[in-house]
Amino acid sequence: MQKDAMLGAKLKPIKLLVMDVDGILTNGTLSFLADGTEVKTFSILDGLGLKLLMQTGVETAIITGRSSPQVELRAQSLGITYTQQGREDKLTALKELWARTGYSAANTAYIGDDLPDLSAIKACSFGATVPNGYWLVREEADWISEAAGGTGAVRELCDLIMIAQGSLESALEAYR
Repeated sequence: MQKDAMLGAKLKPIKLLVMDVDGILTNGTLSFLADGTEVKTFSILDGLGLKLLMQTGVETAIITGRSSPQVELRAQSLGITYTQQGREDKLTALKELWARTGYSAANTAYIGDDLPDLSAIKACSFGATVPNGYWLVREEADWISEAAGGTGAVRELCDLIMIAQGSLESALEAYR
């Protein structure tokens, strides 16, 4: 089976996209102001991609090891359905999310970049990472984006899911 056909077959049943934050929705750099306030920078490309994906009926979630008010604000502004912060054990958090929502590994995609994400990536039917992710995560992932974390990698994955599900063209129609 061709690689694209294999990816499409794994992405077609996806109903939940779960994302790490640092290194995925951001470039992974931690920046602090002089008063100790943490600053995070998010990609507009990822934001619109997530909105388009959610309009097709795919729900979204964040599971992140750090806690930050910026993450909560970003999740709220995009309409991300589920947000779990301060969760180092991503697989446990993912299983709790499945128990609350009725989703399962069979219809979940996960994108992460470092060792805390590895067990969640392996547990989902589709695991993704970024080219600047840790080598072992890249080795275990089903797919690696072309864009680095925080620069449109999530947008690529959103587009890939919509292509597999046949919804990308209709999602783009409003912009043509």
